[in-house]
Amino acid sequence: MVLYAINQIPNRLNSIFLKLPLCLIIVPVFLSIAATALSADNHQSDIATRYGLAAVLGKTFDPVNDIYFTQLSGFIMWDYDKIWHHWAPDSLRFKVEGTAGLTTSPEIRGMASVGMMALYYIKFISKPRWDPYIEGGIGVIYTDFQVDGQGSRLNFNPQIGIGTEMQLESGPPFFGAVRLSHISNAGLHDDNRGVNSVVIMIGRFF
Repeated sequence: MVLYAINQIPNRLNSIFLKLPLCLIIVPVFLSIAATALSADNHQSDIATRYGLAAVLGKTFDPVNDIYFTQLSGFIMWDYDKIWHHWAPDSLRFKVEGTAGLTTSPEIRGMASVGMMALYYIKFISKPRWDPYIEGGIGVIYTDFQVDGQGSRLNFNPQIGIGTEMQLESGPPFFGAVRLSHISNAGLHDDNRGVNSVVIMIGRFF
């Protein structure tokens, strides 16, 4: 019984990583439907579209812990209800993100991804120079490497994370974030061993 429970841990990790980011996107949609039913007023966003670039450093921790990678990430971010035309919390944003780079260990391999993220600013703990947030989303990723039991190089890539914007000087703010990243094919292939990583991002808006 104990061995069975241990063997089920990777499957449960896969399920958690897939469900959490989807909830961060889907829950606001259901909230918006309820809010629209209660009010006929549509909020017209006046929050500017933002752009950013980030350096990405990552390391796998399951099922192997020896894959290191570095990437460059770029994104466009909008007020959530500018893209999804319904009510949304004032602190909610939506962004589309593209990332490309290389594994540096144990061998050099290419990887690239594109995805969408919901980002929520935690205003009750924000400061004039610090603006913390949580984020989550899902995309697709191509990796030129495979671990044992991984059936596909093209996979889904749900992510969750926490970060903050940092206004260190005049001009656009910097930002830093830590994410948990998951790679799997959601059962589209018989072999679906997930790959889980921790990711650090440091970048700046422009």
